[in-house]
Amino acid sequence: MSLQGKTVFITGGTRGIGRAIAIKCAQNGAQVVVAARNTGSSTVVADIQAAGGHAIAVSCDIQSEDQVADAIQVAVARFGGIDIVVNNAATLALKPTADITMGEYDLMAAINTRGSFAVVKHALPYLRKSANAHILTLCPKPQLESKWFVKNTAYAVSKFTMGMMAFGLAAEQKPFNIASNTLWPFSTIDTDGLAECGNAEFQSRPRKPAIVADAAFWIITQDSSAFTGNFCLDEIVLREAGVVDFDHYNSVQGTDLADLSQDHLIADDQLARLAKLRQL
Repeated sequence: MSLQGKTVFITGGTRGIGRAIAIKCAQNGAQVVVAARNTGSSTVVADIQAAGGHAIAVSCDIQSEDQVADAIQVAVARFGGIDIVVNNAATLALKPTADITMGEYDLMAAINTRGSFAVVKHALPYLRKSANAHILTLCPKPQLESKWFVKNTAYAVSKFTMGMMAFGLAAEQKPFNIASNTLWPFSTIDTDGLAECGNAEFQSRPRKPAIVADAAFWIITQDSSAFTGNFCLDEIVLREAGVVDFDHYNSVQGTDLADLSQDHLIADDQLARLAKLRQL
């Protein structure tokens, strides 16, 4: 399916992965609404228009339900509806319980989980009118394995809760043909957020945001009545879609698959599935 004439509402789309998804959608005919806290200095609207799409940027802190509701109404007033929601906005504090502040905990809960829920809630009336509605949430597959909680329980809980919400929405909204899926990268992604995390292992050999954008595009162009309730990994999505060349996604040219900086929170069954696909 095409994104021609579709309206895509993306949170946190002024930089990094969100920006890459916004531009990818624009290149394929979408009307894009970028909702973020700091839109004033961003060039994302100009970049989207240069890519062939129509776009507006809306100042919106998704911690505020009122701001979310207003941003949705701005989108609808400008483009007539909403077909796709991409929950990309997130924050992280990779700290154990003894070190994290309640302010940091509250911020992750307010943005990662509550904020994403608020965006979907206020977009639902318009998604239900769409011929092929999608909700895509950038989060990992929920897992009850101690290795993911031992170093940063609060962050893991917030991201896994996003996955549970996305899975629940798939079941709840299926009668309305609204798809809900998640997407997570196999490797770390070369963004400002990665540069700020201070983890040398994560920063050494990442991939470009384009790999997540390409996977996201594939997901949101599927039949919403058939492709829903999936926990997707970017490289798996693209390999199963027929992509064979992944070298151009590397931030460090010549990086072997085995040497990529692997992201955390990836489920063992996803790693096993990817290993089989790489052997084909």
